[in-house]
Amino acid sequence: MRLEGKTAIVTGGASGFGAGIAQKFLSEGARVMIADINGDAAEVQANQLGPNAIAQMVDVADAASVQAMAEMAMDRFGQLDILVNNAGVTHLPTPLEDVTEEEFDRVFNVNMKSVYLTARALVPAMKARGAGAILNVASTAGLSPRPNLNWYNASKGWMITATKTMAVELAPSGVRVNALCPVAGETPLLKSFMGEDTPEMRAKFLSTIPLGRFSTPDDMANAACFLCSDEASMITGAALEVDGGRCI
Repeated sequence: MRLEGKTAIVTGGASGFGAGIAQKFLSEGARVMIADINGDAAEVQANQLGPNAIAQMVDVADAASVQAMAEMAMDRFGQLDILVNNAGVTHLPTPLEDVTEEEFDRVFNVNMKSVYLTARALVPAMKARGAGAILNVASTAGLSPRPNLNWYNASKGWMITATKTMAVELAPSGVRVNALCPVAGETPLLKSFMGEDTPEMRAKFLSTIPLGRFSTPDDMANAACFLCSDEASMITGAALEVDGGRCI
């Protein structure tokens, strides 16, 4: 029960890595808001996970929607201890000059602007309390980029830098900020990363991962639980690779 008495928001919490993180936090004693643009899926997930889980529809790229999420969390929980910025999107593997402006804007808004919007909505209360943990789900793409995912790679590199500068600025206020850098995993984004989901393409991806498998929601959940728990009270500004050796 490493998170007993804690409260958390997990964006993109209705599927993939976010669902794994939400489930782990609940099993460790936290109360969790499962925030997702798919409100119905968030509701289903919350109902399955029990009374300590609540659902919230949110568009993390929209300021009013993020503010509504923050207000609902404070209303239901009274305070927020943990924020997990997990929601993310990619563009399909495409030469960098052929990615459309609409695709670029979507990656920018969901992967980058969202971190600013959640910070603007939730950091003031954490600073006032003198405590809090923020976890940004970045990617190995921000450390060891793959070709044809240029603007996705760049967005995750931005997130890693944002994590470090947030950590430096917020440390005097008692707020820790870390990032996780998974390799591709069994999530709804996997097909988008690969372009096509075939045995041949999976084998090609897996050949670049020394441990020979994708990241799983459980892998991410265990790492997230540690970084957001008091066990990691001396860790801030870290970008932890959960990648089976991909970045070596």
